[in-house]
Parts: sequence; C-alpha cells; structure tokens
Amino acid sequence: MNIGEISYTNIIPLYYYLDRERLMDDGATITSAVPSKVNRLMEENKVDIGGISSFSFGKNADRYSLAPDLSVSAFGKVNSIFLFSKYPIEELGEKRIALTSSSETSVALLKVILHHFYDVAASFQVETPLFDQMMEQYDACLLIGDDAISANRVNRRYHVYDLGEIWYQQTGLPMVFAVMAYRKIMETEKKDLLSYVIKSMIESKERCQFEKFSPVIHKAMQEHGGDYAFWDSYFNGLNYEFNGEHEKGLNLYFRLANECGLLKTIPSILKFSYT
Repeated sequence: MNIGEISYTNIIPLYYYLDRERLMDDGATITSAVPSKVNRLMEENKVDIGGISSFSFGKNADRYSLAPDLSVSAFGKVNSIFLFSKYPIEELGEKRIALTSSSETSVALLKVILHHFYDVAASFQVETPLFDQMMEQYDACLLIGDDAISANRVNRRYHVYDLGEIWYQQTGLPMVFAVMAYRKIMETEKKDLLSYVIKSMIESKERCQFEKFSPVIHKAMQEHGGDYAFWDSYFNGLNYEFNGEHEKGLNLYFRLANECGLLKTIPSILKFSYT
C-alpha cells in the first residue's frame, strides 16, 4: 500500500503521529508531494490512500471512498488559500488570473466563487506558484498552502481574499479543502492495513488536538518561520473533522462546480467503517 501525504503544513496533524516504521514493516510506503501530484498519483493507481483535493475526489468518486472523521476544512478563514488581486474582486471581470499549479479544489472554488457569488467572468492560466512573477504578468493570482502563507506575509500592495472566508460568508457551511480518500479496491485487497492506517490517522489528529497542536506548531516554525502565535491561530482555525455539516458543504461545492461545468456529475459521498 502506498500512502500519499500532501507536503503542506495544514495537513500535518493527520500524519504527525503515524508509526512509520510499523507501516514500513507492514509493506506500506509513504509518498510526499503537493496536492496536485498526490491527486494524479492516486488517479494513476500509484497511491492507494491519501489526503487529496476534494475536487479530485469529486472527479473519481466512482473509484474512491472516504475515510471517516478526517478532512482539512474551515468554518471561515482558512489563512492559506488566498486570491491576491490588483483590483477589488468584483472588478475582475475580463481580467487575467494566474492559478497555482499545486491545487484542484481551490482552483475550482475560485471559479465557483467568481461565477456564483460575484457574477464575474475572468480568464485563467495555470502557472508555477511564484508570487512575484505571477503578479508581474497577471491582474490577480491564486496561491495555496505554504506558498500562500509566505506571500501574504510579505504582501503590502494587493487586495487579499481568503476563499474559505468568502465561502462561509456566502453559504454558512464549512469548506472542505482536502479529504482522506482511498481506492475502493483496497477494501478487499488490503482491508486490515487500510483499517489500521485510517485508525492511526484519526488517533494522530486527536492527539494533536489534545496537545493544542504544540509539537506541530514548533515543526512549522522551524520549517517555515513565523512566530508561535501565528501558527497557533492557524492550526486552531482549521477543522479536521468530517461530519454532517462537512457533507452539506462538500455536496454544495460539488453541485455548484457541476453547474459551472467543472464536474460532469455530482458524486455521492461514501465512507468506510474502519472498526
């Protein structure tokens, strides 16, 4: 079994306390990459379970199921998914927007937000997530994860919009940015190992929450800079559950993405019982 691990700070709590040595002894491997690459590897059957973009799950729901009680979500500001713009968001009609190559969920979310909430039709181009170069060539840019955090730390020139905040203001529902999904065939091929991995991820999440994310915060400070107060606010502002409200939010996201022509169908949400 190959486990996909998104190489962004926001998902660390789901992996932080995994017993990696035991997983290796059980024949599992862990592949770390940006969300778009983990998505692609899972679509190519090279990753069996992992944190993937919600949009990628939506495209592949006929082949994937969800692990219960795990996500990267926000009831409001997510503080790591930003649209930087030279213009107010409602004035982006016919403007050029650079999109990070690292994400699918956030790219689709931006298109949903502009179309449904602001009636704005812009043009889009996927680019390598380099803030200064993007803003030199375009009217706005979308960055996610650690790229977005770093850019927002130095930005003093542009309008900044948090997509999680806009979504929550407009819908009253959480935005589910990433889910823990697996290929359905794992339920028959590797059911015991699948159950162990899901249980371990839930336990890792719960331990990090019990510790108020303190070890994770220190790890983030060491790797990305910033002070304790920033990362404390960041992790405690995220939500790692997946319950009824998350399902409502994810279903609405899928429906609006379908109406925008971004998803061919509206997928059903299926979850695995690991007990």
